[in-house]
Amino acid sequence: MAKWELRDYDREFFAKHLDSFVPREIFDAHAHLYELSHWGRPTALDQGPDPATLDVFREQIEWITPGRQTSGLFFGVGFHAGSDESNDFVEREVAKDKTCFAHYLTPPTMDPEALREQVRRRNMAGLKVYHSFITGKPSWTADIGEFLVEEHVRIAHEERLTVTLHMVKDRAMAETANQERIVHFCRKYPGMKLILAHAARGFNPYHTIEGIGALKGLRNVWCDTSAVTEAGAFEAIVDTLGLDRLVWGSDYPVSHMRGRCVAIGDTFVWFYEDSVDWKALAGHAKVEPLLIGLESLRALKLAAMRLRLTDSQVESVFRDNALRMLER
Repeated sequence: MAKWELRDYDREFFAKHLDSFVPREIFDAHAHLYELSHWGRPTALDQGPDPATLDVFREQIEWITPGRQTSGLFFGVGFHAGSDESNDFVEREVAKDKTCFAHYLTPPTMDPEALREQVRRRNMAGLKVYHSFITGKPSWTADIGEFLVEEHVRIAHEERLTVTLHMVKDRAMAETANQERIVHFCRKYPGMKLILAHAARGFNPYHTIEGIGALKGLRNVWCDTSAVTEAGAFEAIVDTLGLDRLVWGSDYPVSHMRGRCVAIGDTFVWFYEDSVDWKALAGHAKVEPLLIGLESLRALKLAAMRLRLTDSQVESVFRDNALRMLER
């Protein structure tokens, strides 16, 4: 895997296609801070910085949003038994800047009152849950309730916390079980503010397009744009839930890998710079894979164009919606 680098092609692409679109002040609603050891396993991200501090994030987010003033919502990467170390790291980093917020990596087995105490003591804005906390079975097919347990949702409701959820199952938002669980939690616990990561896991946009209508009318659901490289899911979220329900996120450090996600049939495939023979795949042209963060920004721009969003509405997606969401 190639070392991370900013290339002239990236700079030229932003200047030509995105500079006039991205506002000057932005809020990243989905980004990770970490030391590489927090992953607990080898990863392609080993080629990136170590540690990825708040200062490093701000230096590197310039690769995809140059010249912008950026704050954000951050969480760690230790989605396993070593999550405490990751939470400690993020707490220390976010405490350096009052314009930033943090989420607590939350194992499903954690005692609810201990969770309440940790979030209060660390001054965290909410919870980050993830399927890989589940052990002993394939977690990609897990029910939401297995890794976002109801007692933790109750705590989020009582404390008015945000919760970032990366749902799984093959068809994501189009899965009836996912729809029913989200609706149940949001109606029973209206003080909890749920953020559906990756445009309601719209890596295949048709899954979000098909299923997002089940959430229409819920006023405690938001969706972030992180690492999604096709426009359809963004459009469906705005059309169905409202413009104020969409928030920009980079998914740093995934944003700094090269490639994109493509819908194929009823699923999706990630193509990375080093995983494809681009010359054999596209003999008609020289392919220069972009940073994923730039691909996602272009998809968001396409959605904004199709939706005929005004400049002020675009600013809301990049900052204002998230700040209103995080008010307690």
